[in-house]
Amino acid sequence: MKARIYRPSKNAMQSGWGKSHRWVLKYEQASARSLEPLMGYTSSSDMRQQLDLSFESKEEAVAYAERNKIDYQVIEPKERKRRITAYSDNFATNRVEGNWTH
Repeated sequence: MKARIYRPSKNAMQSGWGKSHRWVLKYEQASARSLEPLMGYTSSSDMRQQLDLSFESKEEAVAYAERNKIDYQVIEPKERKRRITAYSDNFATNRVEGNWTH
């Protein structure tokens, strides 16, 4: 059973960074999902894929995986590029983005 250790990205629907500083250990899908013929539900016999474990740091997650003999892959987070601008920059006469006229 293989697992991924990663830090989740910021929620796109909100401006806050809540729950994005923790590290998550998530199991990969071990068996194929099956289609229930009567109702059409998708099901799986693998219960571990529903499990998400969260840790304060990457080292804690790696230590847990090694202690429990879980094959893991660490995915490092990408640093975001911040472009700091002021509100008045939206109305600058020397804007380069697109054809902007006043």
